[in-house]
Amino acid sequence: MSSFTGNVLKLSIFGQSHSPAIGCSLDGIPAGVPIDLERLQLFLDRRAPGRNETATARKETDTAHIISGIVDGRTCGAPISGIIKNADTRSQDYSNLRRIPRPGHADYAAYIKYKNNHDVAGGGHFSGRLTAPLCIAGGIALQALETQGIRIAAHIAALGPRDIRDTPLDPMKPNQVQLKAISTNPLPCVSAHAAASMRECIVDAKSHMDSVGGVIECVAYGVPAGIGDPMFDGIENRIARLAFGIPAIKGVDFGAGFSSARLMGSQNNDSYRMQDGQVLPQTNNAGGIVGGITTGMPVIWHMAVKPTPSIGQQQDSVDLEAHENAELKIHGRHDPCIVPRAVPVAEAVCAVALLDAMLEDGAFVLPCQADARFR
Repeated sequence: MSSFTGNVLKLSIFGQSHSPAIGCSLDGIPAGVPIDLERLQLFLDRRAPGRNETATARKETDTAHIISGIVDGRTCGAPISGIIKNADTRSQDYSNLRRIPRPGHADYAAYIKYKNNHDVAGGGHFSGRLTAPLCIAGGIALQALETQGIRIAAHIAALGPRDIRDTPLDPMKPNQVQLKAISTNPLPCVSAHAAASMRECIVDAKSHMDSVGGVIECVAYGVPAGIGDPMFDGIENRIARLAFGIPAIKGVDFGAGFSSARLMGSQNNDSYRMQDGQVLPQTNNAGGIVGGITTGMPVIWHMAVKPTPSIGQQQDSVDLEAHENAELKIHGRHDPCIVPRAVPVAEAVCAVALLDAMLEDGAFVLPCQADARFR
């Protein structure tokens, strides 16, 4: 399985949904970067299950145990490794899935590829549970980028069949009112009305033993110009590669994205002007990236999250042993919508991709520090 990524910042994810623990290894962060482990845990808490009626009833604390790489609140140059112990597992709920695959899941594809040797409990290594250690790496990367003046924020841009829309994030500069609202509303939205409508949509889907998906917008403010590469190592490529590592992601776009196909060139182009001696694009349809390289404008991207495939309704499937049609009713505890919990995962993906690019380009500058040990 390809469970590692990165050019300079090497990230590896390990574990299965119901294994004793899941975790990650993050190699390549220079020594001396301050890391607040309490803030890291608060970030993980945003993704954790069992928080309210819009999420799965599975109860996991998602406590991060950092094993190496951080000493006295700073990175020490060694690979950072962390694990999260799994506690609330019910593997018996998945006992029949080895022969009757779930629609929308990787069960059948894994059955063929791994010749029925894959772990089916909770989805095994294909589970969204593996986004928890991704958030360990991403939470560390977020703090590292903050030392460079970069702030990353995400929210639910749209949700459900009714296409409930939230207010877009400011495409030009950080709006502190918007950023505060995302963290205080019941769901991670700028608009309190949108948050309430989305919650109602999720609860309604749950009552019908169904699920809904949505779109997440993520913006990185303060990214300097000149980061990234053309062709296959552009900033779009790096973010998309990581985003598609999240099991439920079915689409990614940048800036105006697919909407740009309906614009004229005169509308889509971001015109330049000089302001205070600096080159400043007047709009940001490019999402802060042209030719794979950052322009100095906020990096803006979206990811489409499919409806949770595990639903309580009876579905058509097949019996792989009997070679005949079968019906399947999935048991267990599942999110009626995984979009709210995927918001911090989008931030994590963006942070890891940008930090890797900045380290590769030599654009990451270690924060000044006065170490009393050497006085």
